[in-house]
Amino acid sequence: MRSRSTQALAEAGMMIALAVLLSNFKIFRMPQGGSVTAGSMIPILIVALRWGPRTGLLTGAAYGAIRYMMGGYVIHPIQGLLDYPIAFGLLGLAGLFRRQPVAGVGAGLLGRFAAHLTAGAVFFGEYAPAGQSPWVYSAIYNSGYLGAELVISAVIVWLLAQSGALRAALPGGGPT
Repeated sequence: MRSRSTQALAEAGMMIALAVLLSNFKIFRMPQGGSVTAGSMIPILIVALRWGPRTGLLTGAAYGAIRYMMGGYVIHPIQGLLDYPIAFGLLGLAGLFRRQPVAGVGAGLLGRFAAHLTAGAVFFGEYAPAGQSPWVYSAIYNSGYLGAELVISAVIVWLLAQSGALRAALPGGGPT
């Protein structure tokens, strides 16, 4: 019989591969980075919902590192950490809401938004229009594509939960 950690590792690896595949299906690409995809965060969110925040954070961070290696844009090491392993790692916050998967999607995306917001304001603030706060500019820019990602992810996770497909995968049978 496999141990839970072996099973979690195998599932996380498969979900990272699925997330990478889905990230190639871009619905919309922002001019300075970021895009709306065909649900590429859902596999990472499912790992977090299934295995908890620790495994979700590690899986998301690994996915973020892979996204960086596949052509990430980095101008400073701290920005690189914020925009890749930290931002995607924070999707693992969904694991704090294992009984409320849609709330988990919101928590994970809020975490990702916070990391991109910080990186954008600190490292890309010069793109803000004259007189506009870099924080406001970064919030507007990042909410543009992450808001769409939130809606897509929440709807798909909700549909999975309603159909029973997600419920069967979650500890204790998932949401009631």
